[in-house]
Amino acid sequence: MLNFPILSLLIWLPILGGVAVLLCRENRYAAKWLGLLTSLVTMLMSFGLYLGFDVTTAEMQFVEQLPWVETFNIEYFLGVDGFSMPLMILTTISTVLVVIAGWEVIKDRINQYLAAFLIMEGLMLGVFAALDAILFYLFFEAMLIPLFLVIGIWGGPNRVYATLKFFLYTFFGSVFLLLALLYLQFQAGSFSILDYHDVGLSLNQQIWLFLAFLIAFAVKIPMWPVHTWLPDAHVEAPTGGSVILAAITLKIGGYGLLRFALPITPDASMTLDWLVISLSLIAIVYIGFVALVQSDLKKLIAYSSIAHMGFVTLGLFIIFRIFANASLLPGAGNGEILAIEGAMVQMISHGFIAAAMFLSVGVLYDRMHTREISAYGGVVNSMPKFAAFAVFFAMANAGLPGTSGFVGEFMVILAALQANFWFAFLAATTLIVGAAYTLWMVKRVFFGEIANEHVAQLQDINGREYFLLASLAMIVLLIGVWPDPLLSVMHASVEQLLTQVSQSKL
Repeated sequence: MLNFPILSLLIWLPILGGVAVLLCRENRYAAKWLGLLTSLVTMLMSFGLYLGFDVTTAEMQFVEQLPWVETFNIEYFLGVDGFSMPLMILTTISTVLVVIAGWEVIKDRINQYLAAFLIMEGLMLGVFAALDAILFYLFFEAMLIPLFLVIGIWGGPNRVYATLKFFLYTFFGSVFLLLALLYLQFQAGSFSILDYHDVGLSLNQQIWLFLAFLIAFAVKIPMWPVHTWLPDAHVEAPTGGSVILAAITLKIGGYGLLRFALPITPDASMTLDWLVISLSLIAIVYIGFVALVQSDLKKLIAYSSIAHMGFVTLGLFIIFRIFANASLLPGAGNGEILAIEGAMVQMISHGFIAAAMFLSVGVLYDRMHTREISAYGGVVNSMPKFAAFAVFFAMANAGLPGTSGFVGEFMVILAALQANFWFAFLAATTLIVGAAYTLWMVKRVFFGEIANEHVAQLQDINGREYFLLASLAMIVLLIGVWPDPLLSVMHASVEQLLTQVSQSKL
């Protein structure tokens, strides 16, 4: 089965474009414009994919299926549904922003820098489109290599430590994923992920598979207590690396739980929902307090990311408590739909807000070469335009109504209220703790008297930086006041997932 290969074009265009950019060794000008053109064309193609997407069906769309390694029944099998479509849009927009962000800032080996991000974009799009387990695994692993190089080459003074820690953590989780996928192949007789959704498994088999999936994807998200690699990686990564890490790489963990853990092991997911809910609530509450004591801007945003991603995993697993409380068939109420859709909106929203926050830190770092909160103060006096954007993104990060940061969290808290009052209460504490660490940071960095002569000499944002921050501000506002274009795409897929998880495989 092979329609017009739009997904293959989306995946391989940035990879081939990255290789072409890599060959522009002596010509910085050509490397930058070729990189920008490639990322823009890829983004426009993803918008075309969105416009051609049928929101009324949960079936895989734009399917491409060709034999690949016939001896082992491995196929080149691609398709998108309501879960992968929004994440692909997020990936293509983020890559364009990263290319523009590095335009003047990266002085050394700009061709290699841009090539790494373009190749990474293609591989990440491959993760979201792959419907063959081996193809998924290859994209899942390969995307780490460009990110590893970006942090290792253009990162800060402790970049070697950060990259090794990042690699070891993620590779450790990937081993469990590979074992689970191979075991499922023996059970299903194929490597098709859609076949895995239908294979019958005992509770014991499901629990072992679920734990393997949880370990693999919890490291990516990252969930507490396997989160310690993230602050180190963010602090050492260049701005572009932090943007992609926060905007997309973390979302692959949430996507993996949606694509594998919930539909393949529904009984184990229900049996062990208490484990994921507990870890999610610890991330939301405890990591929020950890963010409160950070003195480094990037570390504060990194820890806030872990807390916000806790809403994603909470939303995905409180559905079983809602089922139990409602004693109704899925679809009769809307709490479980709210939970899954809230988790998805939170993933997309956090992608854009975290990207904006890290780009804002990058603007300050390019001028001052420090991320210490104590080094700033009174930035609004010398950079009023920048301060307006940065404070807006900080408020969105704290969940201000009218911004995308509010929508996903509010939906998950509402759903949690139908599952258990204390789940909702603990999750809602993020509105207080998040406001506390955000306002503390805003006050120390942007307001008050200028305490540093270097701050007094700062130049406000230029046209390129203004475009980056204004684009993200519009997206954050649009999702905040009108989330329907996002919700309508995923609704049919959410209902199908709820049907799958409500049917026991025992």
